[in-house]
Amino acid sequence: MLAAVGSQTFLGACVHEDGSFGACHWACRALLGEGALTAVLSLMALALKKERAGLYLAMLCASLLGLLTPGPLIALCKAPTMRCRMLTRPAMMILFGAALLASLVGWLLARRGER
Repeated sequence: MLAAVGSQTFLGACVHEDGSFGACHWACRALLGEGALTAVLSLMALALKKERAGLYLAMLCASLLGLLTPGPLIALCKAPTMRCRMLTRPAMMILFGAALLASLVGWLLARRGER
């Protein structure tokens, strides 16, 4: 949830003085959806017991997509001092990296519990 809200507020890309925005704006829009999806999947995994392994696997895929969005999939600003390169990308890598690790651990524990 923090990734979804943060990508649109305090961790989001900058808006230029003339009101225009760069390519990194679209990366933040994609991160909004990926963060919301990860949050919904994690809440469902907490609520449902039988489908837990599958939900953790889906959350792992969504987290991996969140890691790859700012930069490799959607280009960011060219200048290394821009907000998207200095704040947004590192913060999203930390948040989605933690979600990826949590979903991997959850998936392994859920698979162990099925046996």
